[in-house]
Amino acid sequence: MTDRPLRSWVAAANDAGCDFPIQNLPYGVFSVEGQAPRCGVAIGNMVLDLAECEARGLLDVKGAFGRPDLNDFIDQGRGIWNDVRAKLTALLAEDGDRSLPLVPMADATLHLPIRVTEFTDFYASKNHAFNVGVLFRGPDNALPPQWTHMPIGYNGRASSVVVSGTAIRRPMGQIKGENGPVWSASRRLDLELELGAIVGASSQMGQRISVEEAEDMIFGYVLLNDWSARDIQAWEYQPLGPFQAKALGTTISPWVVTQAALEPFRSAGAERLNPLLPYLQEERPGFYDLTLGWTMNGQTMAQTNYNVMYYSSAQQLAHHAVSGCPMRVGDLLGTGTISGPELDQTGALLEMTQGGKKPVQIQGGERTFIEDGDEIGLFGYAEKDGYRIGFGPCTGKILPAQE
Repeated sequence: MTDRPLRSWVAAANDAGCDFPIQNLPYGVFSVEGQAPRCGVAIGNMVLDLAECEARGLLDVKGAFGRPDLNDFIDQGRGIWNDVRAKLTALLAEDGDRSLPLVPMADATLHLPIRVTEFTDFYASKNHAFNVGVLFRGPDNALPPQWTHMPIGYNGRASSVVVSGTAIRRPMGQIKGENGPVWSASRRLDLELELGAIVGASSQMGQRISVEEAEDMIFGYVLLNDWSARDIQAWEYQPLGPFQAKALGTTISPWVVTQAALEPFRSAGAERLNPLLPYLQEERPGFYDLTLGWTMNGQTMAQTNYNVMYYSSAQQLAHHAVSGCPMRVGDLLGTGTISGPELDQTGALLEMTQGGKKPVQIQGGERTFIEDGDEIGLFGYAEKDGYRIGFGPCTGKILPAQE
C-alpha cells in the first residue's frame, strides 16, 4: 500500500475523532444554494468540490464529477479510483494546494450518493440469525439448515433507498388478527443496523464471479438501515419472504467510504461451523475491524463490530452471481442486521426486546419498538494510528402513518 501523509492542510481533518481525515476521503454528492448537485469528497469539516477540481484541470474523469451521482465515476474502474485517490491525497496533504474549492459542510446539502440500480439484502450475521430463530423456532432449530452453507438474501426495492436525514413514514398494511388480517398501521416498527456494499463493476448474464473477483468489484461501503415492519412481515413472509414489510424505506449514509480507506483494518470474521463450498472460500479475510452501533433519540442503544459477521460482502456478491445473475454498477448489497452475542450488541429492537417482551429503557420512557417521532441514527468507524475512518451520519425520523 502507498504511504500517505498523516496530516492535511485542512485543519479540522487532523482533529482527534474526526470522521474524515486525509486517510479516509469518502465520496458523496452535495449541492449548495443555487447550484445543481455534483460530486464531492469529505475532508475534515469541509467538502471538496470535485466538479470544480475537474474544471480547473486538477482531475480528469471525463466530466463524471459534474453528475448528480457517483455511478459514472465508479464505472471507470479501479485504475481510475486509485489514480484519483492518490491525486486527492497529494492535493490535500500538508504541502498540497491550499487554493482548492472547499465548501463548509454546514453549507452543503447532501444527496443520495449513487443511482441505486438494484438492492439486495442478506442475512449474514450468525448472532442475528440465531437470536431471531430462537424467537420463532426455538434454540434447536434457530438456524435454517442451509444458513451455514450459503449467504441467504432477498431482492428489495431500489426505489425506496433514501439518503440520511430523509423522514420515513410508518407503513400501513395487513397484520394478523384473531380471525384473519387486520388493516392497521405497523405496531412493531424496527431498525436494522447494516453495512451496504456498492458494486463498482458490471458482469454479464450467465457469468459467475469468484470471491476474489467480487472483492475487486466492490467500490466502497455505506451505513444502511433497512427499516422493517415486523408485524406486517410476520403475516406476509411465508412462503416467499418479506415484501411490503421491507419496502417502506432503506436509509443509507451520504458518504461512501472506499475499500481502499478500510484496507488497513482488514479482519477475520466469525468462526466457521463447517467448510464452505469452493466457490465461497476466501483467500484472505474479507471483513474489517469496524465499530458499528445505533442510537435512539440521541441515546446509544447498542454497539458491535463488523468482524462478528459470518459472510463477507465479497462472498455475498459471489453467491449473488453464482446462477449467472448479472451485476451492475450501483447495485447495493446490504449485509443484513449486524449483531454481537449480547443484547447491548444487537442491531435490531426485535432482538434487544426479545420479540417485544422486554422493553428497553430510554430517556423519558421505554420502548419495545419504534414510536412516531423517534429518530434512529447509525454510526460506524475504524480507528488506528491516531486517526479514524468514519462514515458520518445515517439518520431517519419516523412520521405517523397515513391512515
